[in-house]
Amino acid sequence: MAATTADISIQMDADLKAEAEAFFHELGMSLSTAINVFVRQSLREGRIPFEITTQENPNEETIAAMLETERMANDPNAKVYHDLDELFADLDAE
Repeated sequence: MAATTADISIQMDADLKAEAEAFFHELGMSLSTAINVFVRQSLREGRIPFEITTQENPNEETIAAMLETERMANDPNAKVYHDLDELFADLDAE
């Protein structure tokens, strides 16, 4: 018995589409086949079948905040609060 198919329509940047078509052509498949492979693998695994990451590096402000957080976490003299009530009581006392 032949499987029935359904058409879908997606919006994609034209340059991205051209690049993807060329890439998947080199792998011997169409963009449509590649999308079907992605969907089938997603359903098989019950998740997106790869890690989604960014290639962007954090900006200077984010790096500074990360370094300050690390410094504070390693500071043995840093004030530690165990809940919000303790924090707010300390703020009210100032």
